[in-house]
Amino acid sequence: MICKGADTLTTLTEGFCFGEGPRWFEGLLWFSDMLGEAVHTVNLHGDLTTLPLPGHHPSGLGFRPDGTLLIVSGEQRRLLRYDGYTLDEVADLSDVVPAALGDMVIDNAGRAYIGSQAREGGVIARVDPDDSIAIVAETLDFPNGMVITPDRTTLIVAESTGRRLTAFSIRADGSLSDRRIFAEGLDGPPDGICLDAEGGVWVAMTLAHAFERIEAGGTITDRIEMGDRTAIACALGGPERRTLFLLSSTDAYPQRLIGTKQSRLDAMTVDIPGAGLP
Repeated sequence: MICKGADTLTTLTEGFCFGEGPRWFEGLLWFSDMLGEAVHTVNLHGDLTTLPLPGHHPSGLGFRPDGTLLIVSGEQRRLLRYDGYTLDEVADLSDVVPAALGDMVIDNAGRAYIGSQAREGGVIARVDPDDSIAIVAETLDFPNGMVITPDRTTLIVAESTGRRLTAFSIRADGSLSDRRIFAEGLDGPPDGICLDAEGGVWVAMTLAHAFERIEAGGTITDRIEMGDRTAIACALGGPERRTLFLLSSTDAYPQRLIGTKQSRLDAMTVDIPGAGLP
């Protein structure tokens, strides 16, 4: 196992409240500032832009095939759409989910899979391109980060309070089946995740203050120690998708960070490129 310290990282930007949902798209890393009520973009030089979202707590992000940005408004339990000019509501999930919304992954058909983060009894909701809503997985323990494999047949979700990664088969109609364990007994509650070309999943281990690369079955091949910082979410992007972007904060519980600006985005080059979705 390779263990690396935070001193191997390059800091791209900092000074925001609570970063979540990083996504690489068209030469930029997009990420939510959940408590700062904004979505940011940053390039590889660290240049930052901001889309203010007053009244919303953005979490999961993703892009439909036409390039439209979808934004999860977590506490409000809504899915928003931003086309570069206007922001509007795609779906109100407040009547069909048990808790606030969290992370999201969008497939090639434009179907958005969104976790509702109940500590027990969490669900994954699917919002289709026609904006219809379906519940496709239930009884999850705080569903969090999600990825879809390159062959588009498997969805992997981090169950934070369950301390495991769970896999589902994706049927042609977008429904989920064949629930199974990808890895369990993790070092800490997993948050955001991303997938590489050899099937390894990079996982933000919040309370373990580290990012780990985990293979099916639970083998840890790489570990990036973050010192006293809390690992929140990660993404693979940049040239050849070999840049690993790491969002960290000073606390795992967002409520304790209201009014602060201590979150940070770091980056490092990895050997195995990213793969799949997002």
